[in-house]
Amino acid sequence: MTSPVLMDIREEVTCPICLELLTEPLSIDCGHSFCQACITPNSRESVIGQEGERSCPVCQTSYQPGNLRPNRHLANIVRRLREVVLGPGKQLKAVLCADHGEKLQLFCQEDGKVICWLCERSQEHRGHHTFLVEEVAQEYQEKFKESLKKLKNEEQEAETLTAFIREKKTSWKNQMEPERRRIQTEFNQLRNILDRVEQRELKKLEQEEKKGLRIIEEAENDLVHQTQSLRELISDLERRCQGSTMELLQDVSDVTERCSDSHL
Repeated sequence: MTSPVLMDIREEVTCPICLELLTEPLSIDCGHSFCQACITPNSRESVIGQEGERSCPVCQTSYQPGNLRPNRHLANIVRRLREVVLGPGKQLKAVLCADHGEKLQLFCQEDGKVICWLCERSQEHRGHHTFLVEEVAQEYQEKFKESLKKLKNEEQEAETLTAFIREKKTSWKNQMEPERRRIQTEFNQLRNILDRVEQRELKKLEQEEKKGLRIIEEAENDLVHQTQSLRELISDLERRCQGSTMELLQDVSDVTERCSDSHL
């Protein structure tokens, strides 16, 4: 469906009061149709008075409010028109207004959006500053080009700075590596020295331990020998004291000498 055809259909189903597509259209005696909210006196959005006969906003023909009747035919046309405009045709949706089916030729400065000529006359955009798309497109294109140039320069600066920082990072790591190796070498040397000193001291301690144990063992052996001699002497004396006179005096000089020599 071409744009002129859509325009003709759009004019037939546009409310003369709100200039939007008819919503719940009602027709009056003269044949004109309006949105229910626009023509019904009890509606807060109505522009019609509340008392007496009323006149058609288009032709001024008098009508009775009770004669308002739903126009289902127009409602179906509006529904189908919306289906055509909002259908799967991507190109159609891109150039035609989704609300009115008109070509998007104007730019609303206040809302920052592309609209059609019927949008411009609607309550939503009434009183706004509008311009032809071609007029503002060049202006915004220049603005965006300037912004793009600035952003690309900033991007390049950021990339340059990032490369510089990464280079510094690598350089710093390379600078720290010799120092790390120096510290490791020094501490390895210290550990080796400490290991040697430790082994020397442990060996010295082991020698002292052996020497001390040898002296103690010798003393222990002497005590064992002396204890054995004492026991033998005690046993001999006990035997002599309990025996006869001859046994008591037998080799008495030797026994006396042994008693005199006995000491720890």
